[in-house]
Amino acid sequence: MKVKYLHTMVRVKDLDKSIAFYELLGLRETRRHESEGGRFTLVFMAAEGDEDCPVELTYNWDGDEGLPSDGRHFGHLAYAVEDIYAMCQSLMDAGVTINRPPHDGRMAFVRSPDNISIEILQDGEAKEPAEPWTSMGNTGHW
Repeated sequence: MKVKYLHTMVRVKDLDKSIAFYELLGLRETRRHESEGGRFTLVFMAAEGDEDCPVELTYNWDGDEGLPSDGRHFGHLAYAVEDIYAMCQSLMDAGVTINRPPHDGRMAFVRSPDNISIEILQDGEAKEPAEPWTSMGNTGHW
């Protein structure tokens, strides 16, 4: 039986803030669906060239009082990047906390505005460990 990956869905509390966060990761909106009857909006975001592997941001118009909560039971989203150090610096410059810095030049974790854990992986071989990342401590959990 053939299986095809479609998307990952995460619920969001503030659609604009969440879209801005995923744009910092290099994702762009690929499509949107508004449901008057269901009172929700779906925004699909993907990296260029990976449009068939989007994250679906689900926004409930009447609110979602359970958000943000600790989403660790969900797991995480993972994205490969060309330069993990440059991506982490760009995220920090935009005010994003690096929960698990790329101590090893390979892996980092951040959280979205809706508390979704995002794993950032160096594409290909790990970069040489470098400061300030090697001595930067972890913040919170991921």
